[in-house]
Amino acid sequence: MQSAPDRHEYPAHWEADVVLRDGGTARIRPITVDDAERLVSFYEQVSDESKYYRFFAPYPRLSAKDVHRFTHHDFVDRVGLAATVGGEFIATVRYDRIGADGMPASAPADEAEVAFLVQDAHQGRGVASALLEHIGAVARERGIRRFAAEVLPANSKMIKVFTDAGYTQKRSFEDGVVRLEFDLEPTERSLAVQRAREQRAEARSVRRLLAPGSVAVVGVGRAPGGVGRGVLGNLRDAGFTGPLYAVNKAFPEDLKEIDGVPAHRSVGEIDGHVDLAVVAVPAEHVPEVVAECGEHGVQGLVVLAAGYAESGPEGRERQRALVRHARAYGMRIIGPNAFGIVNTAPTVRLNASLAPEMPRPGRIGLFAQSGAIGVALLSRLHRRGGGVTGVTGVSTFVSSGNRADVSGNDVLQYWYDDPDTDVALMYLESIGNPRKFTRLARRTAAAKPLVVVQGAGSAPQGHAVRATRLPHATVSALLRQAGVIRVETITELVDTGLLLARQPLPNGPRVAILGNSESLGLLTYDACLSQGLRPLRPRDLTTQATAEDFHAALARALADDACDAVVVTAIPAIGEASPGDAELAEALRTAAAAGPAKPVLVVHVELGGLAEALSAASSTAPRARAAATTDPQAHSAPPRAAESHTADAHTAGAHTVDAPVPDVPTPDTPVPPAPQPPGSATSPAGAPEDAHLIPAYPAAERAVRALSEAVKYAHWRREAADPGKVPEYDDIDERGAAELIDGLLARGQGLTLGADETRELLGRYGVHLRPAVPAPTPDEAARAAGALGYPVALKATVPHLRHRADLGGVRLDLADEEQLRRAYAELTELFGSAEELRPVVQAMAPRGVDTVVRAVIDPAAGAVLSFGLAGAASQLLGDMAHRLVPVTDRDAASLVRSIRTAPLLFGWRGSAAVDTPALEELLLRVSRLVDDHPEVVAVTLEPVVVAPHGLSVLGASVRLAPPPARDDLGPRTLPVY
Repeated sequence: MQSAPDRHEYPAHWEADVVLRDGGTARIRPITVDDAERLVSFYEQVSDESKYYRFFAPYPRLSAKDVHRFTHHDFVDRVGLAATVGGEFIATVRYDRIGADGMPASAPADEAEVAFLVQDAHQGRGVASALLEHIGAVARERGIRRFAAEVLPANSKMIKVFTDAGYTQKRSFEDGVVRLEFDLEPTERSLAVQRAREQRAEARSVRRLLAPGSVAVVGVGRAPGGVGRGVLGNLRDAGFTGPLYAVNKAFPEDLKEIDGVPAHRSVGEIDGHVDLAVVAVPAEHVPEVVAECGEHGVQGLVVLAAGYAESGPEGRERQRALVRHARAYGMRIIGPNAFGIVNTAPTVRLNASLAPEMPRPGRIGLFAQSGAIGVALLSRLHRRGGGVTGVTGVSTFVSSGNRADVSGNDVLQYWYDDPDTDVALMYLESIGNPRKFTRLARRTAAAKPLVVVQGAGSAPQGHAVRATRLPHATVSALLRQAGVIRVETITELVDTGLLLARQPLPNGPRVAILGNSESLGLLTYDACLSQGLRPLRPRDLTTQATAEDFHAALARALADDACDAVVVTAIPAIGEASPGDAELAEALRTAAAAGPAKPVLVVHVELGGLAEALSAASSTAPRARAAATTDPQAHSAPPRAAESHTADAHTAGAHTVDAPVPDVPTPDTPVPPAPQPPGSATSPAGAPEDAHLIPAYPAAERAVRALSEAVKYAHWRREAADPGKVPEYDDIDERGAAELIDGLLARGQGLTLGADETRELLGRYGVHLRPAVPAPTPDEAARAAGALGYPVALKATVPHLRHRADLGGVRLDLADEEQLRRAYAELTELFGSAEELRPVVQAMAPRGVDTVVRAVIDPAAGAVLSFGLAGAASQLLGDMAHRLVPVTDRDAASLVRSIRTAPLLFGWRGSAAVDTPALEELLLRVSRLVDDHPEVVAVTLEPVVVAPHGLSVLGASVRLAPPPARDDLGPRTLPVY
């Protein structure tokens, strides 16, 4: 806490942990009066050159006056921040408001001088860039809008820190000093710079964990068995390429090694650097181990111990303390309660996990929050690999446990540009930061497929997640918008992931079906229809088909321009001419390798030998591998994979988390696709040279479901090349709306607007409500109807009758005063007095389809725009589509077409198609409103009647409140759960 002269108490919310450029961590916090000794010690370790750059003169030591000035701050006009590692300063930054000393408090300046000093040993780690982000956020909070900095021309490193930050700036040169001035408001460029730095830093922090040069296992028992001894054995058996160390403080002093691995009583006794420590001691001994590792310079920890947040409130506090302790030393943590990590790269061969068997090397990245699910996934990938290295193996595996520090977001940052990973599979029980996850997922999915199983319901107790008001289905829809391939079970996760790793992306939904069973072909045909694909008439080769027949049929199907993918069905055949498994597999592989680049899948029934043969190395076709693209602009290129194949002779296995997948009926009236960007209908560029390695499935439904996900993902990739734009509208009055909102919020912290205020605010964004005139008496209802013009509607606005024509709360098409008075009498007789019902009179809108438009700001996910048909479709069946705000014109078009009841908008069964362009414009205007004004925390337009020409908004409600803080616009920081 600060002393009496300080104007504000210690701002604890400025404290933050950050990942630096090299993957290490540092803590940023305000400097206080208690930091005098730390400041002096820090300054003594700074070189004379750096001191000269800071003060423009030789300045060997700080005077007592300097120490007082640099440690006493009011946290308003004078603020100092320090970056610390191990509790000691490694860098400082300070701002002083210009003219603050001579100005009254009511009129402070909005510009400040800023200066940095970074210890020489830590220069080049991105410390100054991180401090600039945080001191800039502090300044904005205190009403400062611009920074000025004076830098010597020779101090090129500091000049680069300012010029590379992305802020709008100007530069001048006076008296031998470079003066830089820049605005602190975030810009598109500054946010892009910040996020690029975030990606590089977080990816490197994960890389330091997954590719360590040396590993120590702490908690290795002398007797066989036990977690520590098991992990040590797994590391040794996997052939880890670096030094291994076994650590246990109970080891006798004369014990030199265990299982052939050097033994030590503590990490500090190890004569050599340790990059990674696997901590396998009980939770009560972990703090001691963390301190030892931190003092020895360990870069990261895998904490296997349980007894943390999953055990209750006391354990949660123990978990937070663990994270704070480790980060103070610059270390990151996998866990606690983790299963471990794996890296199969031949230069690493790391199995720092409880998995008794090293996974087969391959091109699939795997992340699981659950250890049990992680074991099941590793087992399935191993079982379906058929013993072929690089076919269905794993590049990296992370089981995060309670994910107190390293999370799925961090691993996505690593996978994004990892050249060894072509497909990412994730099992998520919770999403700690949905807004960031969707941002990272969109970027990753543009470069390589990302397949996710998201556990439904409450998160495990060990997972501290942000509060969210969004239903599970809404979060799933937002993930799909970001390009995530959402599946329901781990069976589907493996099925889909292996197809994407092995085969090119399909150009479209047209599927050719061929095989030696008419019945199985028809089952496959029906499965395609149920998944929204467009199957061609199945071709029956009969049970007498030979390998040559299969080869010829597959070659013809691949050459057919009307076909985008091929499903081959095979059952055991009887007769001397029937092909053997190896012969049939070779025929299919060679045909696939020689034909155009289209995905080929095999459905095998009671042909486990065929699945094995398909996963074996081809004797005729060459094996080659193209690298997966990491260019986020290369949206049309499919992911490349290693030598590849998938096969599974079983439909279920241990730890399966299966849930039903609802069928989507095919409407008899097609829904027009959303507008495509020019050239987006082209096929994915290139095809796998190893397309002869064909995935195999034991059931038609599983193969078709995987293919359906590939089709949808390919469509998303083509659309991602042109995400659309947020249109401008000349009639939007953004400033007027802001003034209105400020005036309304002056009444209180949160309020639901009245009818007139709602109409005025929406009108400023071009959203016009049909007038609804209160009718407290029959006479006033008649006067209102006369003014509006017949026919009119009479509506009760009491919540339980609102929009409920089926209950009699709404009377429509009242043609004259007699009908109006009769309806008024019936309404009050059935449901109570007019005072209770609060009836209104409204002019009839043109006939059309009743829809509902909603927008809400969720504290975790951000602003979400939703659309559906009004009534039972949305309320009872949950048929709503969702998009993150801001919505582009392409988003609006796809939003309208995404609901299952969309055919009703496009002329279903001969009905008139409605004005969907007007509907899309309404969605875009509502999106602009909530994006421009985050104080608008909820909007509901219901019903919106969309007619063949135009639409009518008949009801609306708006809620205002101070917006939740957006940490994605603030400085980089690591969460503390």
